[in-house]
Amino acid sequence: MNTPRCDRTTAWAALHDHFATRLRRFDLREAFAADPGRFERLGVQAPEVFADLSKNLLDAESLRLLLQLARECGLEARRDAMLAGEPVNATEGRAVLHTALRAPRGQGPFSDEVHGTLEAMLAYAEKVRADGRIRHVVNIGIGGSDLGPQMVLPALDAFAHPDLRLHFVSNVDGHDIAPVLRQLKAEETLFIVASKTFTTQETMANAQAARDWFVAQGGGDVARHFAATTTNVAAAAAFGITTTFGFRDWVGGRYSLWSAIGLPIAIALGADHFRALLAGAHAMDRHFAHEPLERNLPVLLGLIDVWYRNFHGFGSRSVAPYHQGLKRLPAYLQQLEMESNGKRVDATGEPLPFHTSPVVWGEPGTNGQHAYFQMLHQGTEVIPVEFILVKRPTHGLPGLHAQLLANGLAQSRALMIGKSAAQAASEQAPTASRTLDAQVLARHRAFPGNRPSTTLLLERLTPAALGALVALYEHRVFTSGALWGINSFDQWGVELGKALAGDLLPRLDSGDAQGLDASTAGLLAKLRD
Repeated sequence: MNTPRCDRTTAWAALHDHFATRLRRFDLREAFAADPGRFERLGVQAPEVFADLSKNLLDAESLRLLLQLARECGLEARRDAMLAGEPVNATEGRAVLHTALRAPRGQGPFSDEVHGTLEAMLAYAEKVRADGRIRHVVNIGIGGSDLGPQMVLPALDAFAHPDLRLHFVSNVDGHDIAPVLRQLKAEETLFIVASKTFTTQETMANAQAARDWFVAQGGGDVARHFAATTTNVAAAAAFGITTTFGFRDWVGGRYSLWSAIGLPIAIALGADHFRALLAGAHAMDRHFAHEPLERNLPVLLGLIDVWYRNFHGFGSRSVAPYHQGLKRLPAYLQQLEMESNGKRVDATGEPLPFHTSPVVWGEPGTNGQHAYFQMLHQGTEVIPVEFILVKRPTHGLPGLHAQLLANGLAQSRALMIGKSAAQAASEQAPTASRTLDAQVLARHRAFPGNRPSTTLLLERLTPAALGALVALYEHRVFTSGALWGINSFDQWGVELGKALAGDLLPRLDSGDAQGLDASTAGLLAKLRD
């Protein structure tokens, strides 16, 4: 689109001036003391998700300039083009229409096709759920064909079929599939092979291992015990699979859990809950499409990401979901954000003079507190943290959820307020440390504070709430990518290694090192010893 890249706008220059003159010394503690209404002004309600943005390092002028930046970069036009099905993935000549997968019938592009596939898939899922002979479902896929369903199912465990166990195999390492197969009986198992092209190397190697195991265990009906989510019906049929569900090339892998790739989700949760997942995502789509930028939560989060990456220089963001069901969310977001926005050239192929995607990482609270929170509080780098809290649990165990929420609130507050050396010195020192000089010990026990965080709050972790949360992250990634002027929907960075692996595989048998660098040749020889 004929809109300027972020660094070629008036707002970009103004933001640099504003940061240098005012925000470099911004202190959250002072900001709250000066503005009692800061929480109300920087709290945003979106479908199923409330966001507290008040503990971020920005003031009213920062936000005004960031919104100006979005408008100068044509964010709204870029958003509308994507939602209308224009080929915004220019390097692959494709539209980007994962939003169409969750639109109600008649309200999105390709509606008849989308809902025809959806209804067929859900009917099959209900058939599997009603078949008492199937007790295990194994999804074989990798990347987007694995991470989405594998993230959703633990999150929505409270809504899952009580008599079905879902397993996920992705890594071509046999240590991934072997422990799964040990738990199974052929007559009780359904395998789902998830590969759009039915040629993905890792997926097809694992699918072949699963079929070999199935036949060796006396399985005689591959067609009944194997299904595929693929567009390559002929290849699936040659494999022995007759039940297939397809999706179009405008569905990117990391945006595909809403498509036929969601078959294991539908089997585990049932048709009604799968539709609720779609409905929650669609509600967030409508929010993104129609809410003014000033109250548009995906836009605001994306703008803060640009603010932190390009002005504050923060290189990573930690995601800390205070809900064990969201244990796979950080891994899911790693692909969503880093595969989408980990780019070094803009949409025209011009090298970028600024950084793009941060490193995204994290673990569920409270486990993360006992692992890496030391660095968040007292490390040399400032790392923004994203806390995700769920108000009401889906379990009935007394007392535990209150402790979980208290920890989440406490960590967010501690990052902001910190503790001075004087405060630390005034406290009773640990007995084991009384041999240290008091001032030295106080410096060890001081926290700088003024470290930013965002808190996302859900009422309950339901299918609709999870759908809205994931769609929120999708549109947030689009927002930052649009400002950076990159194509967030291709992923050429994974191709080179895959091609080289195809070249090296036969060399492990032959030992041929011709044309290899000395390191690779040396490692190849050691692996063949």
